[in-house]
Amino acid sequence: MNPSFRTPGGFILISLLLSFGGSLTSSAELKVIVDHNDNEHAAAGFKFMRVPAPSKTDAATHAKFRTIAGTRDESGGGLEKLHDGGLPIESDQPGENFFFDAGTGGGRLLVDLGKQIEIQQVNTYSWHPTTRGPQLYKLYAGAAESSGGATNEVKLNLKPEDGSDPEKSGWKLIASVDTRKEEGSPRPLEPGGQYGVSIRDSNGTIGKYRYLLFDMSRTEADDPFGNTFYSELDVIAKDGAGTVADSSERPDGSDRPDSPPFTIRSTDGYCEISIDSSQAPNLKEWVETKLGPALAAWYPKITAMLASEGYEAPKRFTVTLAPGRGVAATGGTRVTANSNWLERELKREAVGAIIHEEVHVVQQYRGGRRNPDFKRPPGWLVEGIPDYIRWFLYEPQSHGADVVWLKGRRNTELKYDARYRVTANFLDYVVNHYDPKKELITKVNAACRQGKYTDDLWQDITGKKLQELDEEWRTATKKELEAAETKPEAPAAKS
Repeated sequence: MNPSFRTPGGFILISLLLSFGGSLTSSAELKVIVDHNDNEHAAAGFKFMRVPAPSKTDAATHAKFRTIAGTRDESGGGLEKLHDGGLPIESDQPGENFFFDAGTGGGRLLVDLGKQIEIQQVNTYSWHPTTRGPQLYKLYAGAAESSGGATNEVKLNLKPEDGSDPEKSGWKLIASVDTRKEEGSPRPLEPGGQYGVSIRDSNGTIGKYRYLLFDMSRTEADDPFGNTFYSELDVIAKDGAGTVADSSERPDGSDRPDSPPFTIRSTDGYCEISIDSSQAPNLKEWVETKLGPALAAWYPKITAMLASEGYEAPKRFTVTLAPGRGVAATGGTRVTANSNWLERELKREAVGAIIHEEVHVVQQYRGGRRNPDFKRPPGWLVEGIPDYIRWFLYEPQSHGADVVWLKGRRNTELKYDARYRVTANFLDYVVNHYDPKKELITKVNAACRQGKYTDDLWQDITGKKLQELDEEWRTATKKELEAAETKPEAPAAKS
């Protein structure tokens, strides 16, 4: 059995020993070292117990990367993200990672180092708060020339057919990597966090190669989002190319000066909220006068509504505002938000969008995944509950998910599981008609957090099946929309 153990700091160390022959001696052993920083301990800089930190000067820095199978997800970064030395500073930064398209099984990457080199290590890094964190791939290698000096690139097919066995196209299998489980344990690791993988050999060199082929697979197929967020890929040459990045540099590779984040405690004193706007200085005043006070006031309300037996809400969470894509995302207790979008929405949706993320901080639906009987909460509730709290409790005056909003979107399909605003509207209907004690959201949230949610819960709480509630809500909402359309507009006020 290969050794694996957990350190006090929340790190998982896994050492896989693989026999390796070929150009090396028969006694050589290939090691695949896996370090895992869970969501609580993952941080910018990618520091692990045994896997070296990512390098800015390794042999892959100037290599040519090419996708030879599969399609890049356009919401992520390009191939340059794998070897530019830059790193994400938060757990869910699509633009700072490379990953294959949603709903696909993965893909293949070809790395051309330009010439044959003695490879000492191949190190790969990833970071995501849930199932896009683990790594699942096979590494193959190929030389540009045979030992006799004659070219053998005809035998080495640089673009083996998708789904084919690369070994039948001249490639040599170096290692198979799967970081989803602790070695020797039937239980899967908590999927979220940072993963560092180091492939190395006991003789000090993996071999002399020019080409590397990564055959990457998705980590799960329960939903379309199973392709790993790869943050960096390093090739360390035996001659020393591949020094570890200077630890004195900022982990994101920038030279901007440090600026202390704005810190505020929730109004009940329970939680510390840290908001970093150093990359968005124009938002500093808004953070201190608008966003911070709103988050502080609503944290106790959210934790009370989303309480469950034995659960303690986080006592600290961070918000980082920086230029990026999309709106905002949350991983564990870290919220990241696109400062460009926020600046455009300061008088409209900016604060509410972060309130939505604050709900995600409190939800914490990941803890039960160590239990093999844990049922993953449906996505429509994961996103619908935050939008319900945001649009119907925090800012109902904005009419962001009610009939006023629906009236302006004639093509919106009314389905309870449509997520976000539409699901929020459904939840509001059920709460108003079947939840006089206002316990429904609390009970549904508890079931999701404990991994016990099933659709039967709705009948237990309301006396009606989920499908019956859905039909009733759609009928009532359509009537309300028809009434709103036929209602005469109020006469204009006289001047």
